[in-house]
Amino acid sequence: MNKTMIIAIVLGILLVLTGVQAFQINAIKEKISTGGVSVQSSGSGASVPSGLANLPTMVGGC
Repeated sequence: MNKTMIIAIVLGILLVLTGVQAFQINAIKEKISTGGVSVQSSGSGASVPSGLANLPTMVGGC
């Protein structure tokens, strides 16, 4: 195969993947707009594991 054919094949694959992703984004937008997506919350906010709770806020520096 020559270089032009390989580039054309790769470009075709990228275009197909782009089309699939566009379809998925539209499906997600449709679910969000119709209320088909539910968000669950743990109620505790952003919890940090106990081993990371006492780390210094700045590491290194001058």
